[in-house]
Amino acid sequence: MFEEGKLWKNRFGDGLKELSRYLRYILNGHIVIVLVFLFGMAAFYYQEWLKGVPEDFPAAAIMAVLLGVLLTYSPVYTFLTEADKIFLLPVENRLSGYFRRSLGVSWAVQAYLLLMGLGIFMPMYAVVNGGSFEPFLFFLIGSLAVKLLNLLIRWHVQYYVEKNTKMIDSVIRYCLNAAFLYLLFSNAGILFLLPVPAVLLVLWLYFRKQTEPKGLKWEYLIEQEERRMTSFYRLANLFTDVPKLKDRVKRRKWLDWLANRIPYGQDKLHAHLYMRTFIRSGDYFGLFIRLTVIGGAALYLISFGMGQILLVLLFLYLTGFQLLPLRNHHENKLWIQLYPLKEEWREKAFTSLLSAVLYLQTIILSLVVLLKGDGLAALASAAAGAVFSWVFANIYSRRKLKN
Repeated sequence: MFEEGKLWKNRFGDGLKELSRYLRYILNGHIVIVLVFLFGMAAFYYQEWLKGVPEDFPAAAIMAVLLGVLLTYSPVYTFLTEADKIFLLPVENRLSGYFRRSLGVSWAVQAYLLLMGLGIFMPMYAVVNGGSFEPFLFFLIGSLAVKLLNLLIRWHVQYYVEKNTKMIDSVIRYCLNAAFLYLLFSNAGILFLLPVPAVLLVLWLYFRKQTEPKGLKWEYLIEQEERRMTSFYRLANLFTDVPKLKDRVKRRKWLDWLANRIPYGQDKLHAHLYMRTFIRSGDYFGLFIRLTVIGGAALYLISFGMGQILLVLLFLYLTGFQLLPLRNHHENKLWIQLYPLKEEWREKAFTSLLSAVLYLQTIILSLVVLLKGDGLAALASAAAGAVFSWVFANIYSRRKLKN
């Protein structure tokens, strides 16, 4: 006999085991120490920045715009697998309790993220509003109630197959959420706050009524669950091999000129291979872009003085460390082993690519420092970054990969 409670318990337990299995590797890595140091530096600069915040600073508007994203983004963690669209389809009408539990877990996880986001912005709010933290509990309760309505609406919107419906839903909810948060942080009265939750409640009731005759979109729900786990697997893959991780490859024709610049020759095969893997794989190229953008923003907004140099080195380390798996990306492909190529050519190709990527990131981050008008710090950042890049690529990476 089918028992939805037992099914949920097994799926939720398996999900926790999978997460804890890889979290052990992630939390034991050197990158955690770097991230702790990075967050500590960000907290220090944030505290220093707060000392100069004027009383007319638009804290309510900024908090509404940014926290509105957390309220609007409301995925439902279903723990579904590919086979469920076949084996669970016949009992779809008996899975209401299963999905209620999914909504409950999803709300709890996203409530924690909302709590963290609110905790980050409350010092700024307190500075602008006379140093008072008293409204924090009221803000939290109001935000969590609206988050629940967002989650319920999103669940019913997933019954639609039209992408435009999902996009329009997100835009409308974001506008409503941002308006609610702005009124909330502006200390507006209850009479001004209630209309927004009332509209969200009406939307939920409307979508619930409209989706009653519709069936679950199993392919969409499974795809969303696979994307969520793939994101986690990509993070875990930086620390250990993840057999379940599926590679994403994208042509990116506009970057072919980078590979075409490499001359042809027997000793250049791995140079071509690593370059095309880097520019076509979302895991590596996307990682470089994201860390460079985040590093540039952090340098421009939250750092000054010698702290800029340390921040440049931190992001170079994060980039270099997370590019190390590229060295063994094709390790399990037999055809690579069949070529009569020297191992030193392979080592040279990887070292050259890693050096080039880190040198390029050094130049970009140093230019960001220069844009702030600090020429001496920019020059020091470039010099320190160049030395660090050479040492990391030619010494550290080789020792790390041999272990």
